[in-house]
Amino acid sequence: MPTYPPEVHRSFLTPLRFLQRSAAVFREKPAVVYGDRTMTYPELNARVHRLASALKQAGIGRDDRVAYLLPNIPQMLEGHFGVPLAGAILVAINTRLSPTEIRDILRHAGARLLVVDTELAHLVEPVLADLPDLETVVSVEDVPGGLRLPGPDYEAFLAAGSPEPVEWPLDDEDETIAIDYTSGTTGRPKGVMYTHRGAYLNALGELLETRMASDSVYLWTLPMFHCNGWCYPWATTAIGATHVCLRKLDPAEVWRLVRDEGVTHFCAAPTVLISLVNSEAAPTEPLPRRLVISTAAAPPSPTIIRQVEALGAEIVHVYGLTEVYGPYTVCEWQPHWDALPAEERARLKARQGVGYLVADDARVVDEEMRDVPADGKTLGEVVMRGNNTMKGYFADPEATAAAFRGGWFHSGDLAVMHPDGYLELRDRKKDIIISGGENISTIEVEQTLCAHPAVLEAAVVAVPDDHWGEAPKAFVALKPGGTATEEELIAFVRGRLARFKAPKAVEFGELPKTSTGKVQKFALREREWAGREKRIH
Repeated sequence: MPTYPPEVHRSFLTPLRFLQRSAAVFREKPAVVYGDRTMTYPELNARVHRLASALKQAGIGRDDRVAYLLPNIPQMLEGHFGVPLAGAILVAINTRLSPTEIRDILRHAGARLLVVDTELAHLVEPVLADLPDLETVVSVEDVPGGLRLPGPDYEAFLAAGSPEPVEWPLDDEDETIAIDYTSGTTGRPKGVMYTHRGAYLNALGELLETRMASDSVYLWTLPMFHCNGWCYPWATTAIGATHVCLRKLDPAEVWRLVRDEGVTHFCAAPTVLISLVNSEAAPTEPLPRRLVISTAAAPPSPTIIRQVEALGAEIVHVYGLTEVYGPYTVCEWQPHWDALPAEERARLKARQGVGYLVADDARVVDEEMRDVPADGKTLGEVVMRGNNTMKGYFADPEATAAAFRGGWFHSGDLAVMHPDGYLELRDRKKDIIISGGENISTIEVEQTLCAHPAVLEAAVVAVPDDHWGEAPKAFVALKPGGTATEEELIAFVRGRLARFKAPKAVEFGELPKTSTGKVQKFALREREWAGREKRIH
């Protein structure tokens, strides 16, 4: 049963309410589909309560950290409800990290219990001796084989728990529900604290912006470990929609599930969209039913937006960071834009837009925290605050104070504000290129390169230049069967942008990426600057 504050006119905002309601209301419809297995909402609710009960029996108490190292399988979804129901804090770990990185996160979080997939247990075994706080390891054998670490099996662990309802362990909706570690591309990962209230409101924001309903079917293409799946474990459950779990992202399987399971929604980084559009399994005719795809992680090019929507899907372009529960802004669509040519519609949709309905407005400010002119030209930093902003960094007050200076969260992203109030990213502060005193947006150059018919995707970074200090270099992956030369692509950019913005060189090959689809520009940049003095902006 819920715990209520003393005031009659309010109750705690917590995602725990979402499962309680859907289990009571949607008693027969599928809650989770995974392979040939299906669970109803009452069945999911019972398993979640068993999990919470079993965690308590294992000694997990209030505010203890419980870590999960799982792919997008039902047990990962159960953890998003069962762990907070036990009064603990969920720490979902990136499944593509190294053993050392996983060790560092487990140690920093002080995790007392770990739930791990047997196919991923080899990442934990080498560092077990370095984890003094870790008392229990629970193994999930989702596929045959893998490594079973000492400790109980997940199903046996659940069987020991009780499916009976328990009282919500909540005294304040601002209590921490999850800690999400940043990617750590520029330093040691930081633990971002989400609250029950923030997760509740962000989940509602997802539902509003994508117009999900109880008959929606959500496909898990986005990792649940990334910003708690942008809060979709809670959002999809809140509306009583169906979760379709997907252990491994495979374009052919995604299109099969879209067709066979009636998928209506999923989330994907632009790089995933590129692989889907260029898959041999991609539809050759417009989709027969509505499909809404939310995209973020990196600014999508107008080209990929146009290609996806040519299939009959609808792109919802959102923007955010781990520190703001995933999406914070959305390119809110204006009805009068429908009459514009496809290319112009795609260009408008490539902007990051305005704050979610449940969020405050995002600002673009100068070094003195003054709003930059809304002229679509003047660069500033994106800052945010309000309901969808993190509580702070776990056990790191100095980093929290630095991020919250001036009473706003500083994103580190550079953007312009357009006259209509829509913001548009130009670069990360560390990625902007200053060549001969001129600012060059790598995003602008990348989007121009992606308009070339042979280009699959592109990344642009600053490289040393003896005359200009630094200059842009492009790293390009071509489409299968596509051909283009370095000279051709440089000329292509020069024909569309100012000459100084064109790359001085083009290198062809696969781009290094994070598990969430972001190109690791730092890896490209460090290689180019090896042995040279690092630039300082």
